[in-house]
Amino acid sequence: MKTKNWAIALMVMTTIFTSTAQIFYKLGAQKLEFNIIGILTNYHLFIGLAIYATASVMMITAFKGGELSALYPIIATSYIWVGVLSIFIFQEALSILRWLGILTIFLGVIFVGIGSKHTKGLEGTAL
Repeated sequence: MKTKNWAIALMVMTTIFTSTAQIFYKLGAQKLEFNIIGILTNYHLFIGLAIYATASVMMITAFKGGELSALYPIIATSYIWVGVLSIFIFQEALSILRWLGILTIFLGVIFVGIGSKHTKGLEGTAL
C-alpha cells in the first residue's frame, strides 16, 4: 500500500497535538494536588487528555492511509516539538547534546521516509 500524502500530513498534525498535550500535562503537574478535588479541578490535565484523545483519532485515521512502518516513525518528531515548545513556554535551556539528539531524530525520520519510498516493489524480499 502506498502511503498517501494526507496520511503523512495527518501524522505530523498528530505529533503537534500530542506535544501540545504534553505541555498541558506539565502545566497541570505544576499545580497538581494529590487529592480528588485537586485532580478533578485541574483543567490543564483535562485539556491534555482531550487533546490526546483527538490525536488518537487522528492517528487511527492516518493509519488507514498508509503503511505503519512509514507513518509511525513520524511520531518521533514529538520529541522535537516538545523540546522547542519547552524553550518558549517553560524557558528551558537545551544543551548541545539535546540539540544533537533532536537533529538525530529529525534525520532518522527523514531516512525512514526515504527508505519507505525506495522499498516499493521489494516486498517479501530479505534484506
